[in-house]
Amino acid sequence: MLKTYTFASWNVNGLRAVLKKDPSFLDVADDLNADILALQETKLQEGQVDLELPGYHQVWSYAERKGYSGTAVFSREEPRSVRHADAVLAHADGEDAALVDEASREGRVCALEFDRFWFVDVYTPNAQDKLARIDVRMAWDDAYRSFLSGLEKETQKPVITCGDFNVAHNEIDLKNPRSNRGNAGFSDEERGKFNELLDAGFTDTFRTLNPDLEGAYSWWSYRFNARKNNAGWRIDYFLVSDSVADQVKDASIRSDIFGSDHCPVTLTIEL
Repeated sequence: MLKTYTFASWNVNGLRAVLKKDPSFLDVADDLNADILALQETKLQEGQVDLELPGYHQVWSYAERKGYSGTAVFSREEPRSVRHADAVLAHADGEDAALVDEASREGRVCALEFDRFWFVDVYTPNAQDKLARIDVRMAWDDAYRSFLSGLEKETQKPVITCGDFNVAHNEIDLKNPRSNRGNAGFSDEERGKFNELLDAGFTDTFRTLNPDLEGAYSWWSYRFNARKNNAGWRIDYFLVSDSVADQVKDASIRSDIFGSDHCPVTLTIEL
């Protein structure tokens, strides 16, 4: 029998700060009311916050560097197993392994196995200004794609992956595509790797349900009144295995929720 799940993902850009804002992180979590809530860019070390979400199990991944990166997942159901970015590193070979090793130390993955599916939260490395870190980004994208495909083949379970992928896939996914062409987050290289991920058997849930919807963004710069003017980018996604894409019931962008330069994205699916 199929069960309906609601998932949410949010790049909080510093969880300690969001906990103090109004509405606070706890208020937002209550509003989202998700079966699984994934966070990116928590910017925490272990023990820096004492956070309880009643009814949720917690999985954290911390960067070695203080105040940087980090992911976390809160799930109502207890996971059967958990993997982190070292599992992504295992899918990198040769020279790419050293590049992925660098990113794997930054708390970028929480992968949780449940009875019916895998849920993978990711904070993809930023290519940085002038694509200074594009080599790390390309190596990471290849290893991450292989990691996701491997999970599905190994366990015969569909994969749901979400988070900040740090790329606007197509021109419709950002306000100013012409002026940003070639910049980090909208380079041909990054967009190409996202195409490869979709071609490997994954569906962009929001764009599939809203193929022509313009002005739907999940991140806005803090500069130039970008959010007020809705000059944003859609870089936060829920992707699902193609095998369960027809079981997606809803995918939305919660631009009404503030507290970060990103807003949450959500998914409702039957599994």
